[in-house]
Amino acid sequence: MSEPTIQPDPEDRDWTFVLEEVCAECGYDAVAVDRADIPLRVRAGSAAFRLALGSPQAADRPAPAVWSKVEYACHVRDMCQIMNARATSMLTEDDPLFQNWDQDASAIEDRYWEQDPATVADELDAAADALASTYAAVAPDAWNRPGRRSNGSQFTVDSLGRYMLHDLEHHVWDVSH
Repeated sequence: MSEPTIQPDPEDRDWTFVLEEVCAECGYDAVAVDRADIPLRVRAGSAAFRLALGSPQAADRPAPAVWSKVEYACHVRDMCQIMNARATSMLTEDDPLFQNWDQDASAIEDRYWEQDPATVADELDAAADALASTYAAVAPDAWNRPGRRSNGSQFTVDSLGRYMLHDLEHHVWDVSH
């Protein structure tokens, strides 16, 4: 398949607001999340994507500038990998500075629209399982360990988990509506 003639607008919104406010689009409430539930919810999100990717239309865009289910799943797979690396660095290093990730560039460079739904489902399951396992193993005294994003946003292991969970669950909502 050739590159879509229209790409979604680049994402420039700072989504860290969801750590303090309910997401008006998907209804996610980070404050209400029990951090002990993060691993279960990550795995549930991956399972929801596996179902969505089983659709014969999984590679079809609902509109020219809206990602297909496959493209969303690729993004979530990559996000799980990156967030796992970030959480791991926070748990093993003192106040790490995260490498920048341009999610829009990744979508184009990795040609998300051409990826096989079944392969993406397997890769997403593996990435989500690794991320869930990292969060399941966080020691009680490690939840407040810090890390920083390149734009200056500061996180703890706890807030990164809540932030990441919104990204995953928001995109489950995207492919379900």
